[in-house]
Amino acid sequence: MNYRKSLFALIAVAGLSQTALAQDRVSWWYEQATPDQQKIIKDNIVDPFDAAQSTYNLVVDYRGNELDKQLRVALLSGSGPDVVYTPGPSYVAPMAQSGQLLPLDDYAAKFGWSDRILPVFLDMGRYNGKLYALPKTYETLGLYYNASLFEKHGWQPPKSIAELETLADAMLKEGVTPFAAGNADWRGANEWFVTLALNAIAGPDNINKALKGEIPWTSEPFVKSIDTIAAWWDKGYFGKNYFSLNSGEQAADAVATGAAGMMPSGTWQFQNVGTYFGKSGNKAGFVGFPSASGDPVFPLGVGSTFSIAAKSTQPDGAAAVIDHIFTPAVYGSMNSAWQGEWNIPLKDLSNVKMADNVMPLFTEAMGVLAKSVNDGKYGYTTWTFLPPATDSYLINGIEEVWLKKATTQDFLAKLDATFQKEKAEGKVPAVPNR
Repeated sequence: MNYRKSLFALIAVAGLSQTALAQDRVSWWYEQATPDQQKIIKDNIVDPFDAAQSTYNLVVDYRGNELDKQLRVALLSGSGPDVVYTPGPSYVAPMAQSGQLLPLDDYAAKFGWSDRILPVFLDMGRYNGKLYALPKTYETLGLYYNASLFEKHGWQPPKSIAELETLADAMLKEGVTPFAAGNADWRGANEWFVTLALNAIAGPDNINKALKGEIPWTSEPFVKSIDTIAAWWDKGYFGKNYFSLNSGEQAADAVATGAAGMMPSGTWQFQNVGTYFGKSGNKAGFVGFPSASGDPVFPLGVGSTFSIAAKSTQPDGAAAVIDHIFTPAVYGSMNSAWQGEWNIPLKDLSNVKMADNVMPLFTEAMGVLAKSVNDGKYGYTTWTFLPPATDSYLINGIEEVWLKKATTQDFLAKLDATFQKEKAEGKVPAVPNR
């Protein structure tokens, strides 16, 4: 009897193996993900996709923090994945320009993507009039804070730059680090704070003009922005361990425990905020980052994009994968399990079902962000709107300012020169009209 069971089991496995072999393999290279996060992707994207049809078998390959470099090399040789997952729109223009990406317009028409996806994000994925990318998520930067600590000291969330600085100075006197921040795991975290300073002080209108080449990045509003963030560094707002703390879990733990009072960071941090505030028992808060004008500013960002490799052997399969991801079912399941990383820009969220344990603070923040986008009241994240070499220099160059190896003027002069060169080369991402 046991022998027969074993035989039937072997036959069943063989049958499944033959089925898998008969399917066309669709490859997707993903960035760094923990084992838990990999399981979330498997349970909520890969397995449902494979179960919903019998033509394709989706295989995800986790490549870590070097994904963008590996993609560049692989796409040049034609050995890359079918689903191209970039770090953001700034990578799309040069890839499209060099013929590495497949235009998606026919698939957009076939699957009705213009009816399902917010128009501003479709515009951001275009190059020379053709659609090359869809955003995985749209995000913003804001100010998380320890509401319990604020109540204890009678502090209020700041509504202006002046209030922010007064509050940060008060925190320093109490032995509290104003900003929970670090870049030990991700040097790119540097630009989160530059983005906030540019939007809060120079303002979105000036950034829009600079992106379109109407004013240089050396203009006075940008000088004031960089001078301000340099002054925050000098005062100790970023703490003493910025270069040894990581930008995710350790920063979230610092603000959750009250070692830091505030955390300027992105909506992707909700996944850690829920965990660490839950452990500490303290209450979390989140507001738009204050600005010089007094209005909260919400810089609009796209952290990652989906495209199809021009040399893909399974373009239809890759398109089917992307179409599967842009559904209410995936939005609900992924945001329930992994807040902040999968805010897919769907037009209609009325059919989305979220888990009961999702933080109300996350839902509220996403609602505010959606309204600001719809109303055209948004700013610009550097990783979304700057071309790649300019963005890379910004990330590295701001450290030179902080460490007194370069002046604000030196930094902005090189930033502007790099930008103007890339603009002339057609590498600046699309900038939606305000």
